[in-house]
Amino acid sequence: MLGTLCGVDHHGNRYGRSEAARAAVLEAADDLLVEHGFAGLTIEKIAARAGVAKQTIYRWWPSKVDILLEAFGDDMAEDLTPADHGYLATDLREHLARLADFLTTSDAGAVYRALVGQAQHDPQLATRLRDGHLAAQHARDRLPFERAIARRELVENLDVDLAVERLVGVVHYRVLVTGEPVTREFTDALVDALVLELT
Repeated sequence: MLGTLCGVDHHGNRYGRSEAARAAVLEAADDLLVEHGFAGLTIEKIAARAGVAKQTIYRWWPSKVDILLEAFGDDMAEDLTPADHGYLATDLREHLARLADFLTTSDAGAVYRALVGQAQHDPQLATRLRDGHLAAQHARDRLPFERAIARRELVENLDVDLAVERLVGVVHYRVLVTGEPVTREFTDALVDALVLELT
């Protein structure tokens, strides 16, 4: 997740945190959440797994929720930024398949499901998750459509937000509500039907 950039070692960031320790804490939080669930995740366990002092974690993050939010935000930006293949259908097929895999099989997906569950009882967390991380991801989800409009593959007045919701919303519904599988065949069919309608 973190390391060297352009061959230069980075030992800290603007928060005064060691990047190696930060990465270890975020990875430990992901792993422990999968192993123990949200209720069983504690700062003490994270500190022990990451090999850092508990006081160090509290100096950087007020709570385990803050750790999970940062880990989730990093993972989304890294894994769910759509590639540009130059063709809308290809871009969307690849992106939706990656989203489905991210939400259903990765540790980050487990973090997301735990945060959504906790947000039902924590309005402040719900706001932070929605207005920060999910809003940022929505902007990334728009990219294939915006690129297609720029290429004149789609009409300029397309309601991009609605188009995104018609794809991404179905995946989230299956993951969070019905529990039905989200296969590559399913996501490809969703994309193909929407692209046929829009073009």
